[in-house]
Amino acid sequence: MARNLAKFLILFYTISICNAVTNPTPISDSHRSAALQLFDGSSSSLEESYEALRVFEILALENKPDSSVTACQKVVENLGSSSSLKDLFYALKVNGILKCKVDRGVFQDIASRLQATVNDASALVDMYYTIGSLVLIKDQAPDVDVLLADADGTFHSIKALSQSDGRWRYSSDNPESSTYAAGLALEALAGVISLASSEIDQSRVNTVKSDILKLFDSIQKYDDGTFYFDEKFGSGREHQGSLSTSSSVVRGITSFAAVTSGKIDLPGDKILGLAKYFLGIGLPGSAKDFFNQIESLALLESKRVPVPLVLSLPATVYSLSKKDQLKVTVNTVLGSAAPPLTVKLVRAFHTDAKDSAVIEGKELQYDQSSGLHVMGFPDNVDVGTYVFVFEMALHDSGSENDYAIGGQIHVPIYVTGIVKVSNAEIAVLGSDLGSDETQKTLDLAGTDVVSLSANHLQKLRFSFQLTTPHGHAFKPRQALLKLKHETKYEHIFVVGNTGKKFEIIFDFLGLVDKFYYLSGRYDIELTVGDAVMENSFLRPLGHLELDLPEAPEKAAHLPPLPVDPYSRYGPKAEIAHLFRAPEKRPPQKLSLTFLIVTLLPFIGFLVGLLRLGVNFKNFPSSALPATYAILFQLGAAAVLLLYVLFWLKLDLFTTLKALGFLGAFLMFVGHRILSHLASTSAKLKSA
Repeated sequence: MARNLAKFLILFYTISICNAVTNPTPISDSHRSAALQLFDGSSSSLEESYEALRVFEILALENKPDSSVTACQKVVENLGSSSSLKDLFYALKVNGILKCKVDRGVFQDIASRLQATVNDASALVDMYYTIGSLVLIKDQAPDVDVLLADADGTFHSIKALSQSDGRWRYSSDNPESSTYAAGLALEALAGVISLASSEIDQSRVNTVKSDILKLFDSIQKYDDGTFYFDEKFGSGREHQGSLSTSSSVVRGITSFAAVTSGKIDLPGDKILGLAKYFLGIGLPGSAKDFFNQIESLALLESKRVPVPLVLSLPATVYSLSKKDQLKVTVNTVLGSAAPPLTVKLVRAFHTDAKDSAVIEGKELQYDQSSGLHVMGFPDNVDVGTYVFVFEMALHDSGSENDYAIGGQIHVPIYVTGIVKVSNAEIAVLGSDLGSDETQKTLDLAGTDVVSLSANHLQKLRFSFQLTTPHGHAFKPRQALLKLKHETKYEHIFVVGNTGKKFEIIFDFLGLVDKFYYLSGRYDIELTVGDAVMENSFLRPLGHLELDLPEAPEKAAHLPPLPVDPYSRYGPKAEIAHLFRAPEKRPPQKLSLTFLIVTLLPFIGFLVGLLRLGVNFKNFPSSALPATYAILFQLGAAAVLLLYVLFWLKLDLFTTLKALGFLGAFLMFVGHRILSHLASTSAKLKSA
């Protein structure tokens, strides 16, 4: 079990360097594969159909499932009927992508109905769907009149639901405010501006822009520079998660920015932080979350707000032995090429010496063929864990307002290499540590093993040195020495570091209790491992014949050996089941004799019928009585057959159930035939 533990420790520290800190990267092929799995064409509603179509459109997928015929049928059905505002809204959304065949008169009827009800809507959600549907009709049928007669009044009705912190209420009757509702309100206000027959008062527009900045004051932040909006709405309405809330705000802000003149002075670091949040989610498990992620990233890249540029590293692990180069790429969130810019390494420092920089102020070279910014590692960068601090600078200073590049970007870097193992020695010492009774040199890179012997009055010393590729002393995360007795009892010790070398001394006189006074052979095994050490190893060094004194009466007893948890998955012992011998049966002749004896009463019954002179003179001649008589005889025969079946195979409950039906049948037909015989006999007597 200790061997498995040691191997696990080495593997754990090797793998952990890949997962220590999230390094968000732009949308990749993994997102496109996930989209085809999540949106498989089995959408049950128009909302789900729109989400699938929108994701396919953003990611430009070619081998997407074709559900346009079914979706268009739903669109035509919902547009031609009195559907709910939500269904009507998503029917128009789907139609905007698929361009279904919808008559102009249908758009005209819907627009007239929505224009008549927009002023009566009191809830924010109703206004959102109503105004959004009118905007969609404006885009799909430009010749249809969708302008709002009282755009100022509608704008004021929505703005009246806003709060001082930039959030919105869902209705005037509800005092609770919501960040998610703020996104709906901003999108609805953008629709009012685009549907207004005359220009909206600019002072009102500026007030909404101020509300947007207030909303960004309440944005949440992680330590790595990631920003997101969280829902604080606490009433009975369904709670929205941070992903859907952030997505709602992004839709609202980008929609409002698209219809207003002038830029909204949004903080670039927070826009970039939002992009990092959506990218850092990875691959959401639900179709709704995936849609929110992809659409939000597409809106952030739509140039309605500063386009975030994402600095990412194809790899964060670099090998000195392979002479790897540091590679940095800068793209938009959807993976498009970034404008001309410079990537500068501000400084790099070791995680154990944050105040001492190993690299300062070095500009990365741009490789036009690969689109990467590259840099070789200088000689003062040795194996270890570092933090590299990057900055980006656009070549065109006039485009700084068009892109969000953020400030300094901290990225963890792991530099690995082959660590040299040298001066490995193992020795058996006298009790005074002054004499080496047995000393042997070990080649830890080879396969040689040693054979030693010692008693409880002696000591064992083991030492070795580790140096990096640049000749510095190296201290791994794990340096363990294991002594395993031939009875499978084992002991693990940490090899201490004295600065220049690793050394451990075993005083067997003080370890007799720990070893439970077990003499015999002990196998020696060394484990050295670290995440940045490319040649981590687990190596047997040899064995030690240890002679310990007899255990005293009060000595601790040996604990039971630990059970390997993986043993339960191995093959089980074969079960040999001994069946009971069958009971002895009587001879076949005796059984046949008993059968004949049981048939004798039936034979006697038949003989008795013959002796009584049974005849068919009284058998009815009429059709109906004759039928009852035949059915009665058949029913009696069925009862006798049922008795035979019960004797052969049927159980008691099945037999009683069948006998109940047969008995009722015999009572009915028997009563009929007996009544007929009685009436016939009465007529004969009267005659």
